[in-house]
Amino acid sequence: MEQVEGKVAFITGGASGIGLGMAKVFARAGMQVVIADVRQDHIDQAVEHFRQLAACGLGAQARVHPLRLDVTDRAAYARAADEAQRVFGPVQVLCNNAGIGITGEMKRASYDDWDWIIDVNLKGVVNGVQTFLPRMLAHGGGGHIVNTASMAGLLTYATAGLYITTKFAVVGLSEALRSELARDGIGVSAFCPGGVRTQIREFEKTRPERYGRSGYAGAPPVRPPPASEVLEALREFSADPVEVGEIVLRGIRRNDLYIFTQPEFRDGLRERFDAILATLGEPDPVRAARLRRLAPHLTGDPIYAAEAGKHA
Repeated sequence: MEQVEGKVAFITGGASGIGLGMAKVFARAGMQVVIADVRQDHIDQAVEHFRQLAACGLGAQARVHPLRLDVTDRAAYARAADEAQRVFGPVQVLCNNAGIGITGEMKRASYDDWDWIIDVNLKGVVNGVQTFLPRMLAHGGGGHIVNTASMAGLLTYATAGLYITTKFAVVGLSEALRSELARDGIGVSAFCPGGVRTQIREFEKTRPERYGRSGYAGAPPVRPPPASEVLEALREFSADPVEVGEIVLRGIRRNDLYIFTQPEFRDGLRERFDAILATLGEPDPVRAARLRRLAPHLTGDPIYAAEAGKHA
């Protein structure tokens, strides 16, 4: 989708952090943007930002429409989609960006911790796709879906097992959906940011009562807090949300499958995939020959068909 001016974007978690960075960049590029968020205070701050831009003669406010949305509420999602279409018309760009960042050892987690993070980080993406994809297909004008995963969707680190579980799932969902939608002219990107200066750690302020029994409530920290110089170094490494919004917009225009913010993770990715390949070992010639013979019958299974083609 090289031409984005006039297109309609719907961004969840759109009133702060990465989502607001996307909204600012998209609006500046001439898009009409719905910023959906669960926190009214963040919505109010975002609206004030765009109001001030409009007061300066930049005209961005008319291209932004705020609404409150809990991405775990499917009925509310449908109403939000109706409102977005009523205000701006059909949505062409969907950014499933809302997320929470529960961290801690999995052995301490409660069912409520698991349910909440899965409902927001994974089912929130599913709800966005299920709500908007039929509308995008019916409109027939193509489009693009960006699912915010994380570098934690490709690389693991200690004491973030719940978060990592959901983000690995979002990457897989995005890869599969992209294959399905290629013929429909709808691109899909797995957005895997590294460090970004956001307020994701404030997620507990939005914890609903139905997920109230956390295994981490009152638990001592797993490790001491980082020293101030370490925190400052992390901040310097972390990207600015508007910079990240520019990266996402470029990925949409190029129809990138993966969108990354920091190339410094390259070595970690290489180590991971080298370890996988080393464990696989070398192909067996007999099995490869068997796969070649099966090739004509594997058109319905793209993974096996692709591998059979490589051995043909």
